[in-house]
This record gives sequence, C-alpha cells and structure tokens, in this order.
Amino acid sequence: MGEGRSTRGIDGTAGQEHTEVRLTYRPEPADTLAGLRVRERIKRTGLVLRWVFLTLWVGHWLFSTVRHGAADVVSTVLFVFVVLVLWGYPRIQAAHVQRLVGWQGEYRVSVSPAGITCANDHSTLSQRWAFFQGYRETAGHFVLLSRDPNIMCLDVLPKRGVHDAGDLDRLRALLDEHTTRV
Repeated sequence: MGEGRSTRGIDGTAGQEHTEVRLTYRPEPADTLAGLRVRERIKRTGLVLRWVFLTLWVGHWLFSTVRHGAADVVSTVLFVFVVLVLWGYPRIQAAHVQRLVGWQGEYRVSVSPAGITCANDHSTLSQRWAFFQGYRETAGHFVLLSRDPNIMCLDVLPKRGVHDAGDLDRLRALLDEHTTRV
C-alpha cells in the first residue's frame, strides 16, 4: 500500500476504497506528556487527588505557621518539596516512559480501517478499533485512550509524523469513523 493513498478493498472491488495513513516519528517526552495530560483530564481522579493532597499540605503548613507564630523551616521545605513533586509528577512519568520507548528507534505507524499497527526496530503491535474508547486531538497530537477503566494504555500519534498535510485530514476522518472524540 502506498503511503496515505487510497487502495482498493481486500477483494479488489472498486467502490470499496479504504484509506491508510502512515506516520513515521521518534517518540519524545512531550508526546508522552501530552497523552498523560489528556488522560488526566478525562479521568479527573488523579487531578482531584493531587489537589486534595496539595490542599492538605497547604492547611498543614498554614496551621504550623499560625501555631508557631512564624514559618517553620522544616514545614516550609517539605511544603515546597510536595508542590514540586505534584507539579513534576507527569514530567517524571513522561521521562520514565521515554527511557522505556526511546531506545527502540523510529516508529512506523499505520492507521487503517482495520486498526492501528505500530512497528519499530524491535517489535510490532496491532490494535483493532474495539481496543479504544475514543480519542482526543490536541495542538500537536492525536491521543487514543484504551477502554479499560483506568485508561492504562495510550496511543499518542504526533502530527509531526505524517508525510503530507492532507494526511492529517485523512487520519482525523479515520479516527472519527472508527472511534469517538472524548
């Protein structure tokens, strides 16, 4: 099949044309971070827990400061540490995922009516559309979310991986046809 070109159906009949879109890219931490942010917005549980945890730490710090009449050095250092960890947690996750996938080389992804196939120098993964609950488009990515309740699997398709500008429209049409926007 040609890259991003229409082809005849498997049985060779005209009129049943299928479009395949191919992407080629090297994964970057920003790709994973975009996927994690989308998942966080969809699930909301992690976001709520982070805000509750931060609120508890703010309350602890304020209570300690009011009780002692001045800001306690240990409480202040711990409070700053908690804020930095909560802010940096998605970035730490993205860096960890990058260590896992970055060494695998260039990713070659094929999106077709049958599903998504991703190949690199060491593996090939095929996923049918039933695997996904939906997708969300960001400024630079298409993020596909798995059906499991915790959304443990994400497929992040960076827009920079398409070969032609028209491929983005074909990719969007394929995603709209086989899964829903969430």
